[in-house]
Order: sequence, then C-alpha cells, then structure tokens
Amino acid sequence: MKAKHVLMGLILYSLLICPPGFAQSKKPNILFIAVDDLRPELKCFGASQIKSPNIDKLAAESLVFNRAYCNVPTCGASRASLLSGARPSRQRFITYSTRKDIDLPEVVSLPMHFKKNGYRTISNGKIYHHVDDDNKAWHEIWRPKGNGLDYQLEKNLQIVIEGKRGLACESANVDDKAYFDGKIANKGITDLNKLNNSKQPFFLALGFKKPHLPFNAPQKYWDMYKRENIALPKSYIQPESTPKKAFHKYGELRNYSGIPKNGHLNHELAKELIHGYYACVSYVDAQIGKVLNELKRLGLANNTIVVLWGDHGWNLGEHMLWCKHSTFETSLHSPLIVKVPGKTKGISTKVITEYIDIYPSLCDLAGIEKPSHLDGESFVSVIETGKREKNYAISKFKDAVTLIKDDLFYTEWTDNKGKAYARMLFDHSIDPLELNNLAEKELYKSIITKLARELRQKWGADFLKN
Repeated sequence: MKAKHVLMGLILYSLLICPPGFAQSKKPNILFIAVDDLRPELKCFGASQIKSPNIDKLAAESLVFNRAYCNVPTCGASRASLLSGARPSRQRFITYSTRKDIDLPEVVSLPMHFKKNGYRTISNGKIYHHVDDDNKAWHEIWRPKGNGLDYQLEKNLQIVIEGKRGLACESANVDDKAYFDGKIANKGITDLNKLNNSKQPFFLALGFKKPHLPFNAPQKYWDMYKRENIALPKSYIQPESTPKKAFHKYGELRNYSGIPKNGHLNHELAKELIHGYYACVSYVDAQIGKVLNELKRLGLANNTIVVLWGDHGWNLGEHMLWCKHSTFETSLHSPLIVKVPGKTKGISTKVITEYIDIYPSLCDLAGIEKPSHLDGESFVSVIETGKREKNYAISKFKDAVTLIKDDLFYTEWTDNKGKAYARMLFDHSIDPLELNNLAEKELYKSIITKLARELRQKWGADFLKN
C-alpha cells in the first residue's frame, strides 16, 4: 500500500510539472514567428474582410491577445526591445536600424537565454533588423539571398526611378517561393524535419517579410480581394485638436516610385495600397500555414509552444497616415497569438499586454529561470486563470511616450528634462478612432495630472535620460 501511495505521488508530481499535451521527456520546443509590419488586420481579430485561414486556425488553439502593444513602433527598435526584454529609453532602442548588441550588449537576449539552457536556436528570415545582430545567440542564422526589397529582378519587374526603391506594389504570376516568404517557409519546414530527429529542444525563429513594403505578392492573393469593395478608414482625417507632432509625412512610403513627394495620397492610390497590404497578409498567412501543417505532420505540435507576433502596428490611411512611426493605436496595437499545448483553447483576452512581457512568459512556460534584468512581467497567469495584476503598457517613439491603461491612451512629448511640451489623450470607450483629443479640456485636467505621474513612475529613471 505504501509503494502504491509513492507511485501515485510521483504520477501527480509529473503532471504538475509537465501538463497534459507536453512530452514529459524534454522541455517544450518554441516556434517563434515574427511577421514584419503585421497589424491585427486578421479575421481572428475581427477583420471580416481579411482572408487569413491559417493564422485563424492557429488562433483557434491559442490565447489571442486583443490588447497587445509594441514598445516602439519601428522595426529595429521594437525587435531589440522584445528580444532583450528591456524597455526603450531616451538613449536606447530608438530607430529602425537599432542594434541590440550596441544599445544593450550587456544583457542576455531571449534566444541566448534559451541557448544557454540547452535549446537549439535557429534564426531564419528577419528576426533582428540586422542579420548579424546578437549573432552569438544562434546556432544558425539564415536569410534568403537577393534584393532586400524582394522584387523579381530576374523577370525585369523592378522599376527604379531617381534612386527610389521601385514600385510600392507588385502582382506577378509567380509561385509562392518566388518571393522571400515562400523561401523562408520552405527553410522552416526543412529545419523542422532536421530537428524532429534531435533529442534537444529547439527555439526556431521564422521572420517573415510581408506585409512590409513593397506590397509584392503572387497574383492569386491579389485576386482574393476586389478593389471596388475596399473603403478608406473612417478616421481618414487629421482633427485640429490633435497636436501636429502626432502626424508625419510617411517618408518610408515616399521612397517608392509612383508615390507623390508631398501631400496626401489620392483615393485611388490609397485603395491600391490597402489592396496590396491585404494581398500580402493572405500571402504570408499561406506560408505560415505550410509551416504549421508540417509541425503537426511531424508530431511536434503537442510539444511545441507557438508564438506569432507582428513587430508593431501599421497605418492604412487612419489619420491620413501610412506606415508606422506614431503613437496612435494603429501604430502601437500589434497581433500576439500564443499557443501552449494542453493549456490554450482558442480564447481571446482583453488583458493589456506589452511586448517586453513575452520574454519572461516564455521562460515561465519552458520552466527556465528568468534573468534579473527583465522589465516585463509574465502573462502566464492569463493563460491559466484569464487574469493578471498588471494592467498597462508603455510605448515610445522619439519624444513621444504613451501610457495605455484601461480605455485611456495618454501621450506626452517631453524634452530632455522631462517637461511635456505637447499632450494627447483619447478615451477609447467613447472615441475608439482617436479623433477627439481630450488633453486640453478642463474637465480632464485631474486625469491628465494622474496619468502623467503614473507614466513617470512606471517608466522609471529612464524617463529623464537623454
């Protein structure tokens, strides 16, 4: 009888440390999928016009974070912040060309931490902005060869005028693998087959390029959408109450041929760009589906945590803006989908999460001790109970810092001494399109004072550093 009790105790202990769905012989694998410039323009986030069946299928087995926010709305800085687990400040993680190994070389990155804990780490496609950034964190690094803008050069489809990057859109009758993301998906599938024969757990990162500009996708994905059914956003306006500092001239887009150097886009061109973005979302969705299907076919899905994220939001005409580089919600709101075998079951949450929370969460899910430098907090309690104590996110772009709490989006532009020289406040419960800035209204003066104080407390000493 005593031996029986001991056996039952061992079984119970094994279930506690290794929940159903995880193989008990090894730590869970991590499939880490980054998608460049992907905003939550997906059916699983309520965008009914989008065809994204593969990501939607993943979402049906995952926890979908409906209120996840990047910490910096530009690619290099966002990725460096997420992968280091550290907040941006006035002196680090600033631009698209940010390098983690320059801005914060002393801290152990997410892939390096998993590597040190026995994982095989592989980086495919665009994970960091620079292919050689933090390169010691990976056992293998691979990117497709060719023009970084992903044109079909051999088919003479690129048009370069006055040193610009070529056309902003391209629809060609080519196979999926003709563009970079098809190649990245194939490389991921090859890696999964190799890793399947290893006893070592893996951290496999796949960084897909689309829907980043230029909007290049095979013709069949353009054909999924009809231009006449595409409408400009309801917020296609720049209200007088919004500080002029909040807007920009979307210089990234103006690098492409066919885009006017000044002024706003005409409606025909605007709809073409939206059409191109949608096509690229469906194209990258198909590539992600190929990888996820192979993961399942190989029998790896039951022991693999899947994390899908876009590095920041993207403006598709909201506030008459394009690209990212602002602190409106459309630049900060980012897709985050996390599948944990045996624990997630296709539920969405409105709990506020920021990208620096991903690093500590993956440590908890893998049973790895968290480094002491992390600024974020684990969201594993949301997976287990649907709740967490943390209820805010902070994002920064240049002088603008935004506190997101409940339905309030508070932004202030500060100088090097921490003095605010412009403010913006939106209440999403009454103004989800962010068209009525409340910051200068007397009725909200006490709320502004409270939010400004809380922003400084939560961001900490880095608020004043230049």
